[in-house]
Amino acid sequence: MPKRIGLISLLVVCGLCIPQPTHAQALVPHTLQLDAVKLEQQGLGLAKEAAQLAQFQQYELALPRARLASQLAPKNDKVWFLLGGLYLQTKKLDEGINALRKAQSLNPKNGDVLFALGSAYFQQQKYQEAANYYQQGLKFKPNDPEGLFDLGNAYYMLRKLPDAIAQYKKAISFDKKFWPAINNVGLILYEQGDIQGAIKQWQDAVSIEKQAAEPLLALAVALYAKGDREQGLAMGQAAIRIDERYADLDFLKQNLWGTRLLSDTKKFLELPGIQAALQQREEPSNSTTRQRIIPQ
Repeated sequence: MPKRIGLISLLVVCGLCIPQPTHAQALVPHTLQLDAVKLEQQGLGLAKEAAQLAQFQQYELALPRARLASQLAPKNDKVWFLLGGLYLQTKKLDEGINALRKAQSLNPKNGDVLFALGSAYFQQQKYQEAANYYQQGLKFKPNDPEGLFDLGNAYYMLRKLPDAIAQYKKAISFDKKFWPAINNVGLILYEQGDIQGAIKQWQDAVSIEKQAAEPLLALAVALYAKGDREQGLAMGQAAIRIDERYADLDFLKQNLWGTRLLSDTKKFLELPGIQAALQQREEPSNSTTRQRIIPQ
């Protein structure tokens, strides 16, 4: 490993700096004394820097610091957890899993590490493994809305729809404003043909977070398909203005939109009024004082 090689090189250099004896005698090697506590403190400082960079989505800058921190503080589970999370953010899933498993070995009762492992396997489309880790994490954090939501998503992908709804509703019971779970109940109900039930879920989600593009677009599509075309079109245009990524069917599929809703959305996105809204989003501003903001 590069850092280990660097340390060996430093030791060699230190050895070369020792004055050579003029007479034959037993040579007592000079060794570099490393303060383990001080090294660990330096590692934790680097980890803090990496975490701060991650807050600003500077993952490529954060990664080298976190990697070095894991070498300087190898027994700190939080450092390995941070490193694993950064690997996941940069789509280096195998490396992320290895780092997270190291964190798990150091602290088997850290529910957040188990949730992160579940996320890694979910991204690898290994949904049963993901569900297993989410379940383990919930043993330590049974009231965690996001953990329950993630388990619901794994069940959704495993086509265990009643189980998925149960987890979503449990997440909502612990956080009444957790609109992603409300939204996903709507996704399932729509696929099951309960259009009115889905509309109710999406209305609830939008009432909680008016700037949430996903439930707003889903609601728009459902209302338009039901015959409320004027309101549906207006809502769809508003959703696209909030986040144009939701006009991409592949992006919607990644967000667990099912076949029925995707089919209706495809027709909806082809409407002239929606196409005009998209075109307006794509046109660069002619003003020198205003910049187009691209949602992250």
